[in-house]
Amino acid sequence: MSDTILTGPDCSTMAEVRAGVDQVDRDLIALLARRFAYMDAAARIKPERGAVRDEGRKAQVISNAITAAQAAGLPADAIADLWDLLVEASIAYELAAFDRR
Repeated sequence: MSDTILTGPDCSTMAEVRAGVDQVDRDLIALLARRFAYMDAAARIKPERGAVRDEGRKAQVISNAITAAQAAGLPADAIADLWDLLVEASIAYELAAFDRR
């Protein structure tokens, strides 16, 4: 088997599909690590713990994700749910980082 990761439309076997999904998952983890590094920075920069949760910003981030999902032809409701979980996990992470200061 080749180490080449095929695009979804080019896959003809489940092994190829799984290899692609596994690669995307690794890429997503790397991107999440970058995102959470920004949460570390936010926890360092924000002057008080109460500034960590910003419902207006949360709504903006989720709205941005929905718009991008729709443009990509993805299910907006599922993306909104995922982003709600992501933002809440990010807030929890940032609160913990703030408390370690």
